[in-house]
Amino acid sequence: MTPRLIVCALLALQSAPYAPQPIVTGGIVIPLYPPDSPLLKRDRIGEAEVYNMQASVPGRIQSIVNIHNPSIEIHPVDKGINTGALVILVPGGGHNTLNVGSEGADFVHFFYNYGVNTAILRNRLRKDGYVAEVDAVNDAQQAIRIVRARAAEFGIDPHKIGIVGFSAGAELAAPSALQYDAFDKPLAGVSARPDFVGLVYPGPTPFARDPKTPVPADAPPAFIACAGSGDAQHALWADEFFHAFLAATVPNLEMHIYGNGVHGNGMKSRNGEPFGTWHERFVDWFRDLGFLQKPGVETKAARDVAAYAMQRRGGQGS
Repeated sequence: MTPRLIVCALLALQSAPYAPQPIVTGGIVIPLYPPDSPLLKRDRIGEAEVYNMQASVPGRIQSIVNIHNPSIEIHPVDKGINTGALVILVPGGGHNTLNVGSEGADFVHFFYNYGVNTAILRNRLRKDGYVAEVDAVNDAQQAIRIVRARAAEFGIDPHKIGIVGFSAGAELAAPSALQYDAFDKPLAGVSARPDFVGLVYPGPTPFARDPKTPVPADAPPAFIACAGSGDAQHALWADEFFHAFLAATVPNLEMHIYGNGVHGNGMKSRNGEPFGTWHERFVDWFRDLGFLQKPGVETKAARDVAAYAMQRRGGQGS
């Protein structure tokens, strides 16, 4: 190959969208947008992500930066135990990095044991020049649509798809539970509404910016967990979201504010603190709402949302 051809080949390689490696072995990585999407920076989608490895655990990716071709990494479960439910995991990191180890990879095997499929979101970051409240929220809502559009391919029940965000990731999950009707629809006819939402030590939700943010008539059930005194500001943001949903009488809300604990805990058990078991309380809530039944069986959550929406809309004369 001549020098000119080598240069042309390198330029073509750099302009092609970057293909991320799986964070967890076996993950199926799917880009959120086509390469020519106006939502992407075409001059940057070929840049490689930067993986920060955990020094004490060989091969473990702890965090990622430089994300310009956002994607979702799906981890299906075996058919024999599959409930059809899928949790989209949205790691935190202050919009400067994605903590995909402790707030992503660790939960893949945990949920697998309950027959729950998972997907890890790689969203764009403020540190890399994006607007978290716009670009990253779009990524979260597009992730819901991508999973729902391809549900049959992965054995997923399209009515059992939700999103769980951690810290800055919860700043994407919260608006996803509120703004799905207003989201510009790249996948026409495929809803971005999550069937459930989880906020774990959340950053500021839309209610922090505007306490009068409207709650949709078909708002999904929500689970919220945070340390109290040890993470007071995030507990206040958690309480704002809970209060707004409770005031709107959204069914099937649950919140746990723990006496002890620290921010960014993931599912770590620190000296036996009960905060280290919040994920078990999530499974209790998840089971109670019918998400651990077989695929295709209507959940209690869906029935309650439908009844609530009918009451809300009827009361508004529509």
